[in-house]
Amino acid sequence: MARLRRTSVDSKEKLRRLADEELMELVAANNAEAFEVVLERHADAAFALAYRICGRRSAAEDIAQEAFLAVWRSGARYDRARASVRTWTLGIVHNRAVDALRRSGVHERRRAGAEGIEETLQATERTESEAVEKATSREIRGALDELPSEQRKVIELAYFGGFTHVEIASMLGAPVGTVKGRMRLGLGKLREQLQGWETVGA
Repeated sequence: MARLRRTSVDSKEKLRRLADEELMELVAANNAEAFEVVLERHADAAFALAYRICGRRSAAEDIAQEAFLAVWRSGARYDRARASVRTWTLGIVHNRAVDALRRSGVHERRRAGAEGIEETLQATERTESEAVEKATSREIRGALDELPSEQRKVIELAYFGGFTHVEIASMLGAPVGTVKGRMRLGLGKLREQLQGWETVGA
């Protein structure tokens, strides 16, 4: 029995020396121990992201758990040419967390009036955010749903997650300049949509 335990420990230590991408190849082949190592490496970051988006520990724990179940089930879909394992995993967490917000309506009670956007954005984008900050969370959510996915994602990470441009760029595997460009375009479209709604409602 002791020998079996020692063999298992030795196997886990060997796995810990592998790169994330190598571990994911094993996960795709249903290697549970490799998945455990992936979980060890990225669970804290996954929980932190989920918590920053939803603001509740219990919800964040559920979201992170669901995300890693998705990693286990869809490991074969991971493409190292497109993103690092952490970026791919956090992308799954982000999508699950935003979906949870939509279902629960938590975003209606958090950062009402969009002051979170104003605090997060750099000065060059605040002109675009002036119209946005006067809107309700419900209006912002509706307007976000109309944006292209690339622009919507960076704004969601800034608004719901409170992340900086550099952090968002790291998570998405994109240049900071690209993130800033998507943010500016998305905010411009948000402003136009929200002003259009004000005109209709006047």
